[in-house]
Amino acid sequence: MLDILHRVSREVNAAPGLRDALRIIVERVADAMAVDVCSVYLRDAAQGDFVLMDTRGLNPESVGQVRLTTAEGLVGLVAEREEPINLKNAPAHSRFRYFPETGEERYSSFLGVPIIHYRTVLGVLVVQQTEERRFEENEVAFLVTLAAQLAGAIAHARASGGIDGLEQDSVVEGGRALQGLPGAPGVALGTAVVSYTQADLNAIPDRMAVDVEGEVAAFEAAVDQVSGELRKLSDQISDSVTADEQMLFDVYLRMLEGDSLVRETVERIRAGNWAPGALRQVIGEHVQVFEDMDDPYLSERASDIRDLGRRILSRLRDEGERVRQVPEKAVLVGHEVSASQLAEIPRENLVGVVAATGSRNSHVAILARALGIPAVMGVDDLRTRHLDGRPVVVDGYSGRFYVDPSATVEQEYQRLITDEAEFTEGLEALRDEPAISPDGRTVSLYANTGLISDINLSLAAGCDGIGLHRTEFPFLIRDRFPGEEEQADLYRRVLEQFAPRPVVLRTLDIGGDKSLAYFPIQEENPFLGWRGIRLTLDHPEIFLTQLRAMLRADVGLNNLQILLPMVSRLEEIADVRRLLARARQELAEEGVETRNPALGVMIEVPATIYQIDRYCDQADFLSLGSNDLTQYLLAVDRNNSRVASLYDELHPAVLSAVRDVVRAARRHGKKLTVCGGMAGDPAGAILLMGLGVEGLSMSVSSLLRIKFVVRRVPVARAAELVNRAVEMDSPEEVRRMLRRTLEEYELGGLIRAGK
Repeated sequence: MLDILHRVSREVNAAPGLRDALRIIVERVADAMAVDVCSVYLRDAAQGDFVLMDTRGLNPESVGQVRLTTAEGLVGLVAEREEPINLKNAPAHSRFRYFPETGEERYSSFLGVPIIHYRTVLGVLVVQQTEERRFEENEVAFLVTLAAQLAGAIAHARASGGIDGLEQDSVVEGGRALQGLPGAPGVALGTAVVSYTQADLNAIPDRMAVDVEGEVAAFEAAVDQVSGELRKLSDQISDSVTADEQMLFDVYLRMLEGDSLVRETVERIRAGNWAPGALRQVIGEHVQVFEDMDDPYLSERASDIRDLGRRILSRLRDEGERVRQVPEKAVLVGHEVSASQLAEIPRENLVGVVAATGSRNSHVAILARALGIPAVMGVDDLRTRHLDGRPVVVDGYSGRFYVDPSATVEQEYQRLITDEAEFTEGLEALRDEPAISPDGRTVSLYANTGLISDINLSLAAGCDGIGLHRTEFPFLIRDRFPGEEEQADLYRRVLEQFAPRPVVLRTLDIGGDKSLAYFPIQEENPFLGWRGIRLTLDHPEIFLTQLRAMLRADVGLNNLQILLPMVSRLEEIADVRRLLARARQELAEEGVETRNPALGVMIEVPATIYQIDRYCDQADFLSLGSNDLTQYLLAVDRNNSRVASLYDELHPAVLSAVRDVVRAARRHGKKLTVCGGMAGDPAGAILLMGLGVEGLSMSVSSLLRIKFVVRRVPVARAAELVNRAVEMDSPEEVRRMLRRTLEEYELGGLIRAGK
């Protein structure tokens, strides 16, 4: 049964559209269970009814015609109970409802299982037989397991057009949106540009071939290159392996020299797909054929075909990425969008980001906020293959993503974009105004930076300094560790621009969702692994170079502060102080006199909260990193779309933890700044003001918005809201209260599209 489950799941996921997916389900299930009938009912999101969407065994004419509410029929009973219903004599059941058009009067036994996706019943999968019998336990288990596996694919198909998708198999109906999580505020209309990992053949999108003959030539050249390489490899190892082992290369060569793989790919190219997309289609079909074979040896050959496809793809890439014009308003869409993929789109062309993974505080969402572009994260089961080049709408406030928007949707969002531009323009008047609350409390507003391009934007926004400069970006964009001179020059440029205002340089923070291509870290749980200060203390040769560069950059400016990420043990602070003293001594021996900068600790690991008084004793200042602290306190991987909706910095438990840190910092007279998503969120900023935080550090795009909040909401009122928030049961309650507060102070335009 396991093989059948895997086979059906593969076929459904590879299906080009909803109609094909449903047809595969009913055919394969009917065959596997040897039943007379298999049917799929899906819930119509608009009306709430369950509609017969495909069947094998019932009259085909009844498809799309039979509808049941949750309160009627056995299908409705399955949906209502959210569990399997297994009946020997279905017509005798009180909830049985007969539809003459189906021809089901001759079937007695009934087994229905719900198709549930994230607590929502999407549909019901039904099998029926003429003979009276209860289905056996292993049959029920098989159908339940299959429904669970298919739920994701059906969820996407439903969101991608639902009932109407049967007619067009479209990615999304014009007036309906795919739902994700708000990543970065703002709205945008643009053209989808699909990002994908070059090594992942399955991720290659379909794309119209602009120059068909050029694509054919590139593909054939790639095949010739791979053939030559395989012959060379075969010759090289001929003396080291057996004839059987060498036969693999002969198999590869026969595949390339045979007619089917090359001919079929060329046919797909001539039909309009670019070479990588055509190759993906053909390789996928050949892999499916072999995986469906019962012979274990032959089914294993599917991996050989995949490997061959990757080899050809790599040569196609070497021939040069199929050159294309980046659209004027590009929305980068991908399963997992990286910082480097973001950087590949010219800044003036990039208007939005959409990803299947991640949350508001994953790395790419943070970058999107820094760039001032809307982002939608965690779009469940986002299928990017057919999105490239299509018009889209990104709503970073609500987390909605529209593909091929209707004229009505497009007009409405164009109006909202105009309103938002006017609202943002109005914020410009606050640029030179102080961040002082109506009841006279000053809040220092700092910028989070990482790119040199952020510096001018931060200066123009009138910030009070840099609260967090991410030093890892120069490491991420190079193919080696940057040298001391390179780093010192970069840090000097940041420090000079802001002197005498403070600049907090965070030491190298890689690991988790930030990896270096030239220093790969493979871990089961990267967010709980070798990252931040743990990694740099284990590599003093890397760390000392960075510390020396920071100290040199500060000479004559004296505005440097150093911040340590991912600290979880007090001795780590002492270890850094020893290395810092050593770096100063080495520089002094070289004739470079440096000062001892303030050394701060990021409060982002729960352990630091329970020893917060000791950390206040040993650190010169504190910076509370709300992103990771929330992730660790709530045990939620913020990049995992399945649980990202549980990640919320306004969870009462998180607010209580922040309150403890604020109180400790005040007791010890230590400066505390909060950086991360909470500081740049208008709702979060209100609570931080109420907690008594006097320094907020955020993406430059949020600075004027948060200044607007500070100048509108009295700290005394914010303190009242904090007292209520920490006593609430859920973050949803907290957010509802704060949304009402923002609207009350005419700040609603900060949390939704429009004014």
